[in-house]
Amino acid sequence: MTQIGDLFAQVRARFAKLDILVNNAATNPFFGEVLTADERAWDKTCSVNLKGYFFLSQYAARMMKEQGGGAIVNVASVNGIKPAPFQGIYSITKAGVIAMTKSFAKELAGFNIRVNALLPGITDTKFSAVMVQNAEFMQAVLPMIPMGRISDPSEIAQLVLFLASDAASFITGQAIVIDGGGFVAGADQL
Repeated sequence: MTQIGDLFAQVRARFAKLDILVNNAATNPFFGEVLTADERAWDKTCSVNLKGYFFLSQYAARMMKEQGGGAIVNVASVNGIKPAPFQGIYSITKAGVIAMTKSFAKELAGFNIRVNALLPGITDTKFSAVMVQNAEFMQAVLPMIPMGRISDPSEIAQLVLFLASDAASFITGQAIVIDGGGFVAGADQL
């Protein structure tokens, strides 16, 4: 918590205000059946994927409240609404990010602070490289995505930019899926 407090003290000293917070961190140190997951994997995943988002949002919202508003964008995952096999802890934390988003949005709307989440599907990032570089996995996944491909990080960034901008001034508490239509098409077959 000291690091988060120090970070926001530096933001306040340097900029005097904070308009936007984007929470975009994730870890998934355990890939396997939930029955074999250990406490260390649980603690690490929850600390990064939930605890960090919560306290960063709390500190940011305090600053935003003082200045009359702002926007918080949380990057969750489609796994938060449609858990993938062998990604139980990760999926649970991303569901928690969605619930956190809605809770913060409800409590902060009166302070002109908007809080939204985006739920990407598979995106070509370092985090998902193990999946993206696995030809067998990709052969199974791509047919379930109507657009026939995975997303590029720049496509995710455009949604973040929109949600953080005044163009989204009447949007709060939303969890927006961005996955090329896979969720709608039933990508839960994985």
